[in-house]
Amino acid sequence: MAPTLLQALNIMRESEGTEHVDPAVADVLDRELQSIWKKLRAQPDSYILTRDEYSLFNLYRHNYPNDDVATKAIQRFWDRYRGDGVKGP
Repeated sequence: MAPTLLQALNIMRESEGTEHVDPAVADVLDRELQSIWKKLRAQPDSYILTRDEYSLFNLYRHNYPNDDVATKAIQRFWDRYRGDGVKGP
């Protein structure tokens, strides 16, 4: 049985690098990251990441340091997270 996104994130955080991650975990993370990008491409100026999506996105942030869509998505997440006591979607 494949792990959930949250389980996969926890496993990834505890591993010593992506080369040591179980292929099933890597598949979950890759699939979820692709899903996030699909949402961001569909709504590049308005989509707000959930906490779990942000956690995954942040793990791979180094892969797109100058990507405007990624930068804006992260900023929207933090604007939402910090604003008026809201703790994310």
